[in-house]
Amino acid sequence: MTGDTKVVNRGCADKLFITTAGVGMVPAVVSISASNGRPGDVVIVSGPIGDHGITIWSTREHIDSGSLQSDTAPLHALVEAMIAAGDVHVLRDPTRGGLGTSLCEIAASSSVGVELEANAVPVREEVKAACEILGMDPLFVANEGRLVAMVAESSADAVLRAMRRIPEGRHACRIGRIVAVHAGMVLVKTEVGGSRILDVPFAEQLPRIC
Repeated sequence: MTGDTKVVNRGCADKLFITTAGVGMVPAVVSISASNGRPGDVVIVSGPIGDHGITIWSTREHIDSGSLQSDTAPLHALVEAMIAAGDVHVLRDPTRGGLGTSLCEIAASSSVGVELEANAVPVREEVKAACEILGMDPLFVANEGRLVAMVAESSADAVLRAMRRIPEGRHACRIGRIVAVHAGMVLVKTEVGGSRILDVPFAEQLPRIC
């Protein structure tokens, strides 16, 4: 049994909201969980982050975001291709709280450290510009059609090739790795060679958008 909730502006909930759910079987050989991250795993993201959150914000505020569009997309075909291609340990959709929150939660659940390469994380120029103006971090901006995965090093190249053959994963790339040290923490290696601890914000950067 399943369901969903939606948050809309006051006085706007006078239309029909439809929620759908899929029910299926998990193959016995598949074991994917936020607690399955292992040292040595490669961290992969399926495409540029922050598109959805910035698109929704600019629409609400009646600000021209150029050609930027929400990344909303179905991910079942992408996930199927990934599982068929290699050893996938963790899958997560970095929606509310963005990629940064998802990585912090995975690090805590798996009791591992995550090292993120800042210059490897794909962010569109429009998103970077909006975040600079608003004083936000793209890592914590919501996504809707992206996923982050932890994949065995031996499978990473094969999984990436499989992802890039699917439209929703054509911009997939490596962004970091899992390590045995600093368990439960995410370290971001900056473009200038330093590093910083990625802390989850106390509150969302933008009002709830879904």
